[in-house]
Amino acid sequence: MSKRIIIAGGGTGGHIFPALAIANALKKNEPGMDILFVGANGKMEMDKIPEAGYPIIGIDIAGYNRSSLIKNFTLPYKLVKSFLQVRRIFQSFNPQAAIGVGGYSTFPVLRYAQARGIPTFIHESNSFAGKSNILLGRKATRIFAASDGMEKFFPAARLIQTGNPVRKQVLANRIPREEGLAFFGLDPQYTTVLVTGGSLGARSLNEAIDAGIPLLVKSGIQLIWQTGKSHTVQAAAHAVESRLIWTGEFISGMEYAYAAADIVVSRSGSVLYELCAVRKPVIFVPYPHAAEDHQTVNAQNLVKKKAALMIADKDAGDKLVSEILRLAKNKPEQEVLKENIGKLAITDADEKIASEILKTLNG
Repeated sequence: MSKRIIIAGGGTGGHIFPALAIANALKKNEPGMDILFVGANGKMEMDKIPEAGYPIIGIDIAGYNRSSLIKNFTLPYKLVKSFLQVRRIFQSFNPQAAIGVGGYSTFPVLRYAQARGIPTFIHESNSFAGKSNILLGRKATRIFAASDGMEKFFPAARLIQTGNPVRKQVLANRIPREEGLAFFGLDPQYTTVLVTGGSLGARSLNEAIDAGIPLLVKSGIQLIWQTGKSHTVQAAAHAVESRLIWTGEFISGMEYAYAAADIVVSRSGSVLYELCAVRKPVIFVPYPHAAEDHQTVNAQNLVKKKAALMIADKDAGDKLVSEILRLAKNKPEQEVLKENIGKLAITDADEKIASEILKTLNG
């Protein structure tokens, strides 16, 4: 009889893409395995998971809103409702294991599985664990950590450092720079900067780039700019005005963007591990409202190793464009950053995680 596994989580590409990498590695080892994703209704996993060929069921769940306490009024109701929905999913699918990758749906799914005595596995992609994962980790069968030093959050006996799963199309990136640039209709003679605020965009990055475009273009910098939904129209107006600018809400061919880029400007969530794998000079602008400010911790870990640069979100408007221009002129510094960030790459995290899960389930 084929194994049945639930994978829960999502919300951003930083959770979705590692989840898909784990699913693909499990299917590679056991092609007959049934994998069902559980996500949060209204979040991007409800589109991205089916596009990758996997079924998904959405539940009605939201996270704690730190910026508006009034919005948390319905949270207890949603949490109770989500547990009832999860119970129906488990009764129908009857999984033998549940994997949590982060995101709103992880907590009710893994908590319910643990109450039923079903093996649970957590992947913690950040260097500072969130409260939900810490709580779930007390009863988890295995915890897979992207970073070292996570014993302060999880039981050491069940903790395995695996790295963070990276999309295979990114790892297999042997696309020449010229081909990557051609994908976006850009010119090989200019320095190319990839700006990505993650799958949902980032207002501070968008505003800083928006204000700095005249100086960037004048300085011979061309942009691949993933804006997210909220800034799409405004950014597109710049692309019409200059052939040195490509903009889009979401980059589906990120392997081409990495191939084309000489420098990357990015948030510092799970995308950090892809940037290690592709060996690009990076300027991180951490999202300041992430749980426990984990993006700042993530970025600082690389800055200490001279593997990346960092600008605080509050300083992006004043400092980001000037830092891009400074780094673009400093080829030796770019080479040092590329070499050091490449040393941190882990390219087989998905296989390690799949192997440990199957070893546990197979006894």
